[in-house]
Amino acid sequence: MKKLTTGLLVLVVSSSLAVANAQEKKDTLKTKEIEGVVVTALGIKREKKSLGYASQEIKGGALSDGTTNTGNIAAQLSGKVAGLNVTTNNNFGGSSNLLIRGMKTLGGGNPLIVIDGSPVNNSNTQEKNIDYGNALSDINQDDIESINVLKGAAASALYGERGLNGVIVITTKNGKGKDDGSWGVTFSSAIQVGFIDKSTFPEYQTRYGAGYSQKFGTQASNGLNNANFNADASWGPKFDPNLLVYQWDSFDPFSPNYGKATPWVAAKNGPIKFFNNPASYINSVTLEKGQKGKNISFTYENMMSDGLIPNSHLNKNNFSLKVNYDLTPKLHSTFYSTMTLQDTRGRSITGYSNNPMTGFRQWWQTNVDLKDLEQAYLANINPNVASAANNYGNVTWNRKSAANGAAAYWNNPYFQAYQNYTSDRRFRNFTYAQVTYDLLDNISVTGKVSYDRSNLMAENRLAVGSLPQAFGQSNNTVGSGYARRDILRTETNYDLMVNYKFDITDNINISGVVGGNIRRNYFNSMYASTEGGLIVPGIYALSNSRKSPLATDENEYTTQTNSGYVTASLDFYKKFYLDATWRVDQSSTLFAGNNVYNYPSVTGALIMSEILNTKSWMNFWKLRANYAEVGGTADPYQLVNNYRAAGILNGVGIYNSILTEPFLNLKPQRAKEFEIGTEVHFLRDRITLDFAYYKTKTINQILSPLPTSAAIGYTGKVFNAGRIDNSGVEVQLGLVPIKSKDFTWNIDVNWSKNKNQVVNLYPGITNLLVNSFQGGVSLNAREGEAWGTLVGSDYTYLNGQKVIDPNTGKYLQNPNQVIGNTTPDWIGGIRNSFSYKGFSLSFLIDMRKGGDVFSTDMYYGLSTGLYKETAIGDYRDKDVVLPGVLPNGTPNNIALSQFDNSSSSGYKTQPSSAFIYDGSFIKLREASIGYTLPKSLLAGTKIYDAKISIVGRNLWIIHKNLPYADPEAMVGGGLNSYGWSIGAMPTTRDLGINVTFKF
Repeated sequence: MKKLTTGLLVLVVSSSLAVANAQEKKDTLKTKEIEGVVVTALGIKREKKSLGYASQEIKGGALSDGTTNTGNIAAQLSGKVAGLNVTTNNNFGGSSNLLIRGMKTLGGGNPLIVIDGSPVNNSNTQEKNIDYGNALSDINQDDIESINVLKGAAASALYGERGLNGVIVITTKNGKGKDDGSWGVTFSSAIQVGFIDKSTFPEYQTRYGAGYSQKFGTQASNGLNNANFNADASWGPKFDPNLLVYQWDSFDPFSPNYGKATPWVAAKNGPIKFFNNPASYINSVTLEKGQKGKNISFTYENMMSDGLIPNSHLNKNNFSLKVNYDLTPKLHSTFYSTMTLQDTRGRSITGYSNNPMTGFRQWWQTNVDLKDLEQAYLANINPNVASAANNYGNVTWNRKSAANGAAAYWNNPYFQAYQNYTSDRRFRNFTYAQVTYDLLDNISVTGKVSYDRSNLMAENRLAVGSLPQAFGQSNNTVGSGYARRDILRTETNYDLMVNYKFDITDNINISGVVGGNIRRNYFNSMYASTEGGLIVPGIYALSNSRKSPLATDENEYTTQTNSGYVTASLDFYKKFYLDATWRVDQSSTLFAGNNVYNYPSVTGALIMSEILNTKSWMNFWKLRANYAEVGGTADPYQLVNNYRAAGILNGVGIYNSILTEPFLNLKPQRAKEFEIGTEVHFLRDRITLDFAYYKTKTINQILSPLPTSAAIGYTGKVFNAGRIDNSGVEVQLGLVPIKSKDFTWNIDVNWSKNKNQVVNLYPGITNLLVNSFQGGVSLNAREGEAWGTLVGSDYTYLNGQKVIDPNTGKYLQNPNQVIGNTTPDWIGGIRNSFSYKGFSLSFLIDMRKGGDVFSTDMYYGLSTGLYKETAIGDYRDKDVVLPGVLPNGTPNNIALSQFDNSSSSGYKTQPSSAFIYDGSFIKLREASIGYTLPKSLLAGTKIYDAKISIVGRNLWIIHKNLPYADPEAMVGGGLNSYGWSIGAMPTTRDLGINVTFKF
C-alpha cells in the first residue's frame, strides 16, 4: 500500500507542476484573490489571510454535489479535511464519529458543532446494542453554505471548556432569489440505490454442512440421518447429493419438504440473499427572495430510505426558515429555525447477542437456504396458524432437536427482522434570533438567543416465540418483552457581544469582540420495560407485563456555564497580524474554588509575500504561529454520591449501591497547544500549499471511574489524573494543472499524521480499561503507548518460535499482552475535479494507513468452519501439526485431528492476536458526473437553471487487509468506533441520480 500511495502522490504532483508551468502563460482568467472571508469561532467573520492558525473551509457544494446523500453530513466530510478522521459505519441511520488531531482525552470525545455561531448537540445515542445515530444527522445539508473546521486550540479557544476537541463551524445560506428581485424556487430530487460490496461479506465454504464434527448426531426411525439442528456451526459432515438427510424444514408442516429427507448439499441461497438493495428518495424545495437589507429562505426536504435488512425504513422531514431583515439602517436582525421529524423502524442490531449478522459471520450452517427460511416465516406467522406449537411463527434452522422446534441459539432471521424490530421517533428543533445595533461606525452590539431541543422515543420488542434472552431493566432471561427509552435534551444560549474596530494610524488598526455567554443544558432520560414477558402476544405496552415492572429508571440534570471573553486583533500594514483571546468560564458541575477558570490564546501571522514583494511568481506566502489553552469540565453528578432507585421492599424504597466515590477537589481538564505553519500560493493560485505542525498536552484528565480496591467500599473513584500528548503534521495541496476558458482540472490533496501517547495515568496505575470486546480483547489507555491499545492473548515465544502446549498440541497462549493499537499512522484524501463547458466530473480517493482492528467474526467464524479457507483441499480430513516448538525447544510433533471439532485456525487453537488485522484502506469514496443544461436550451421556459448528475459513494475498496468486512464498519459511534469488527453490516456501493431545477 505504501508504494502505491507514494507513487500515486509523486505522479500527481510532478505531472501537475509540469502542466501548470506550461499553462501559466495561457491563463487569461482573472487572478483569484487570497483574501477571502471565513467564519471563525462565535460566528466572527475574518479575512483568511489574517488567521494565525490552521482552519479548512469546505463549501456546501463540495460536501454534497459529488456524492450520494448519506443523511448525515458528518459522513460526507470523510477524506476532505487534513487532520479530521471520520469513521462511518454501516448501521442503518447510524453514527459517524469525528476526531480532530488525535484523541485528547482518555474517555474519548467529539468536536463541538456550531451553527451560525451557536453550539448544537451532536451526542451519539447507543443503547442495548442499537445505534440511534448522532444528532448531526438532523442538519439539512441543503441549508449549508460552508463548513469551517477549526482544528487546533488557538482556533477553538473562544469556546473555552468546549473547545478541547476542536470545532466544526457550519454557516447556513441566506436567501438570494432572482436577479430581478422576485422569488426564486429550487427543486431537487434524487434516487439512490445500494448494491452490496461482496468483499465486505463472508465467502462461505460449500463442502461441509451443519455440525461440530463430521458426524450426524441422530438417526430417524427409518435409519436416515437427522442434521445437527442445534449445532450453529458448519464443521459437519461432507456434502453428498446422494445422501438424504432430515433437515430443519422436514419438520415444518408448511414446507414442501415436510416429512421428507432431502439431498445433503450446500444451500442455493446463502445469507447474502437476506438483504435488500437499500433505496433512498430525497426531494427538496427551496423558496428564497433577497436584496440588500432583507432576504428570506424556506426549505423543505423529505428523505425516505429503506435499509439493507427487511422491514427497515426511515422517513425524515426537515423544515427550515431563515430571515435577515434590517429593521432600521442601524438595526439588523436574523432569525433561523430548523425542525426535523424522523421515524425509523428496523435499525440493525450491533455487537454480539441476538444480532443476525453475528450469526451470518460466526455461527451458521452452510446447508441452510435463506429463501426457505423466508417462506417458513411467511407461512407460519399467519394469525390462523401461529401458536406455541410453531413458536408463533419463529420456525428456525437452529431447532433444539427433531422433537423440539424451539430455537437453540438463533431465531429465524426473518422473524427477528419483522417481529423483534426496534422503532424510534425523533423530534429536533434548533432556533436562534439575533439583533445587531450599529452604535457607531466602528462599534456594534449583538444580542442573541439560541435554543436546541431534541426528543427521542425508542422502543424495543421481543416477540412471543423468540429465543429467551436477557432483556429489559432487570436483564433477566425472558421469551418476550417490551421496553422504551425517552430522552429529552435542551440547550439554551444567551449571548451579548460588542464588536469594535479602530484605526490607530492609517496602517495600523485594532478590532475584536467583548462578550458574554450563559449556557443552560437540560437532560432527562427515562427507561422502563415489562418484566417476566408479555401477557398478550403482539401488544407492546408497559401495561402488558406478566410481572410488576421495576421502577422506571430516571436520570435528570441541569447544568449551567457562565462565560466572558475578549478578543483583540492588530493589523500592521496588512503584513503582520497579532491576535489574542481570553475566555473565563464558570461551571456548575465543579465546586467553588475550582469552578472558575480561564483560557488564553495568542496568534501571529506574517505575510511574507508582501514583505518580500514576490507576487510575480509567489502571489501569497504566510508564516503563522500560535499558542492556546482549552479545556473540558466535568459531567454532572461527579462531586457527590447519587442514588438510583431499585424498587420497593415491604413498602420501603430500596436503592442500588454506590460503587464510584466522588472527588470533592475535581478540576477541569486542560489542553495546551502550540502550532506553527505556513501557506504558500504559486503561479496565481495554480499551486497552493498549507502546512501545519502542532503539539498538544492534555492534563488533569477527568477519570470516571478510576479503578480502586473494593476494600474501601468503592470499586472506582472520580479523579483528576493522566496526561495525553498529541503531535502531528497536516498538509493541504491544491493544484490546477489546466485552466482555460472552457476546461479546468483541479486536484486537492490532504494528508495528516498524528502521534499520540498516554504519558501517565495515576501513581500505581499503568492501564485504564476503555472498552471490552467479545473474544477476550480490550481497548485501553496504556501508559507509554498511544491511546487505543488492544490487549489480549498472544503466542508464547521461545527463541522467536511459537510454543506448543505439549498436552493439547495447540498454541500455548500468553494472556494480557499488547497485540495492537487502533490509532492510524496517517490519513489522507485526493480529489480530482474536471469541468468542461456544462460538464463536470469529480472523484475522491480516501485513504487510511494503519489502525489495528480485532475481528471477533474471524475469531469465531474460522473455528466454526464457515469461511472458504477452512475447506481447501483435504484441510479437514488430515491431521495437522501446528508450526512451532515444544517448551523444551524441539520441533512440534503433536498432531491435531480436525475431523472432530478441532479447527487449527480458529479461537479454539489460536490466541486473539491471530485475529488482529491492519485497518488500512484505500477507497474510491465519491464520484460524480454532472451536466448543466445550456441557457439557450431553457429559453422560453420558466426554468433558468437545470442540472442532472449521476453520483456514487463507496464505489470501490481499492485496498484493504481486513477479510470479509469493511475496516471502517465498527460497532457504533463514540468509543464503539475504534478497533472492533463484529457482526457488521456489509458495505454498499451506492449509486444515485440527482436533478435540480431553478425557477
